[in-house]
Amino acid sequence: MPPMQNPPDLRPDLAHARLADDRREGQPTIGMVSLGCPKALVDSERILTRLRAEGYGISPDYAGADAVIVNTCGFLDSAKAESLDAIGEALNENGRVIVTGCLGAEPDYIREHHPRILAVTGPHQYEQVLDAVHAAVPPAPDPFIDLLPASGVKLTPRHYSYLKISEGCNHHCKFCIIPAMRGRLQSRPHAAVLREAEKLVEAGVRELLVISQDTSAYGIDWPRGDRPAGEQPITRLARDLGSLGAWVRLHYVYPYPHVRELIPLMAEGLILPYLDIPFQHAHPDTLKRMARPAAAERTLDRIAEWRGICPDITLRSTFIVGYPGETEEEFQTLLDWLDEAQLDRVGCFQYENVEGAASNALPDHVPDEIKQERWERLMEKAQAISEAKLAAKVGQTLEVIIDDIDEDGIATCRTKADAPEIDGNLFIDDGTEGLSVGEIVTVEVDEAGEYDLWGALKQ
Repeated sequence: MPPMQNPPDLRPDLAHARLADDRREGQPTIGMVSLGCPKALVDSERILTRLRAEGYGISPDYAGADAVIVNTCGFLDSAKAESLDAIGEALNENGRVIVTGCLGAEPDYIREHHPRILAVTGPHQYEQVLDAVHAAVPPAPDPFIDLLPASGVKLTPRHYSYLKISEGCNHHCKFCIIPAMRGRLQSRPHAAVLREAEKLVEAGVRELLVISQDTSAYGIDWPRGDRPAGEQPITRLARDLGSLGAWVRLHYVYPYPHVRELIPLMAEGLILPYLDIPFQHAHPDTLKRMARPAAAERTLDRIAEWRGICPDITLRSTFIVGYPGETEEEFQTLLDWLDEAQLDRVGCFQYENVEGAASNALPDHVPDEIKQERWERLMEKAQAISEAKLAAKVGQTLEVIIDDIDEDGIATCRTKADAPEIDGNLFIDDGTEGLSVGEIVTVEVDEAGEYDLWGALKQ
């Protein structure tokens, strides 16, 4: 039996991008290390797609690359440290490094630690990254060989893909510096998003993971005359994406009242019954200090309403413990709120100062040992809720998508309630001969753990 997974964690992942070996003798070749959230992964895909179209090869290792791009994360101080470590590793292994991404908004900070880097650009500055690559490794295009792939370069498995629908954010949460790094909300045109999604599905993508800084705000930055009549832009987009025949999963959905428009689409099966909503906390005073709307009571009402419309909905969220000024009473309110909300998937991180964040100057910072103790208590409660909810699925028949089949024939799958890499899995131990990665099959759940399920193929 595969081991239980660790509980989810909000901290951005530090991982090398999944690069295929795409090199020819004499061809200029670039490597990529992609850090942080799925939004940064999409940026990496766009950069590599442009470079591939210009005749560059793509190397899966340091040694085979003429230069390496490190796409950094700068959301938390711990993520900054990991980004610096990754830059240092690339310098040691290759020596020719171009830095981009969120931490690239602080070029002096990066150069102070790594003066040997070739260039630094900020987040989603695609043209500047290309200019830096051209300067370091001049292109040598071959018009008879180098063609832009129909679906671009993808860093995810072939059967799922992230679909970024907007950039930037209009919120001013005191613990976050994303708006300062990535700017105000800029929504992509509806037709452009839909066209990209159509190409992805035509290329074999079975699941579209919709991402942005604030997905439910999609389109509110457009002039009123450009918005659809009678519904929000995100509702129209979700409906059109749902018509393509792939699973559609919504991430980073802020709980505006109009999110209610999306729930009937989930009940109808057009999009997956899954919402990833960053609630962050439940006590009104804590939310006020965070500069987030202090409406936890209304949020519980909305959750009840959503479940009334779509009983199968899965709710995922993330929380901060140990925020400056958080009292034991405020933290207990959060635990009580979780008891009532009964969220299906919960991630949590301990508050950290981030350079440039307004929360740094708040009084009454919580000691590290209390942050750790509160994190453990919250995750213990979340784990108990998860275990009970998964136990209730034993005996149910579910559709799952296959992510991997190992050499022992064990298939690692996900249900509609599970996003890749952040939620749990469903494992099939027997009868997987003839199955393939990316296939959607029906299983009967026969065992449950704290975060994962096991099942058998339904004949």
